[in-house]
Amino acid sequence: MTDLPYVSAPDLAALLASKLCHDIISPVGAVQSGLELLEEMPGDEESMALVRNSTKSAVAKLQFARIAYGASGSSAAQIDLGDARQVAEGLMGFERATLSWTGERAYVAKNIAKLILNLVVIANASVPRGREVRVDITQLTPEPKFTLQAIGTPLRVPAKFRALLSDEVQTEPVDAHGVQPYYTLLLAQELGLSVALELSDDTATFTVGPKQADAAMPATPEAELAQPAEAEA
Repeated sequence: MTDLPYVSAPDLAALLASKLCHDIISPVGAVQSGLELLEEMPGDEESMALVRNSTKSAVAKLQFARIAYGASGSSAAQIDLGDARQVAEGLMGFERATLSWTGERAYVAKNIAKLILNLVVIANASVPRGREVRVDITQLTPEPKFTLQAIGTPLRVPAKFRALLSDEVQTEPVDAHGVQPYYTLLLAQELGLSVALELSDDTATFTVGPKQADAAMPATPEAELAQPAEAEA
């Protein structure tokens, strides 16, 4: 993974806000359409179903975005991976691919949880016709290691993500279409982690782990924070 192009904090915030609006506008627009139909046909079951399903989709996207892109407390805040898994499952419930998630449940630095969730978005986008996205948390201490797989055909790993991972010099500025891949790799960079991509006929494998010693930048304290989460009642 090469050095990422510079994006100022205000521009990054604006681009992420633009992406969030893009993700939410479709289900919110569907809710509006359903309500307009209900004004014309009170009690219509199809219109009610449209409103219910679209509202659930919008809520799932907002809950996911709150952790994946939001501040989630102070810079030293931790997130329960159980909560991260829950919002990921909520999001994927409205996508074509299914989600499987294995690994330890623990409190981790927020940027670790955000990196996993943003890679879920990348993996899901890689299988536009659906099938399966797998998350495997291999270890959390002393250094995080985890793998995500996008399984399906055709495989279409987002071009912006592949370009940022490559050794090519990026001449085009980061835009609203490329901000999510950029933010994903920025999180990894801030944590001192590397992201590797391996492709086969029907599987894209995203492997995250410590950078090699000769090229690594010091890991932030966030990458070392992981505490067991309390068991669910």
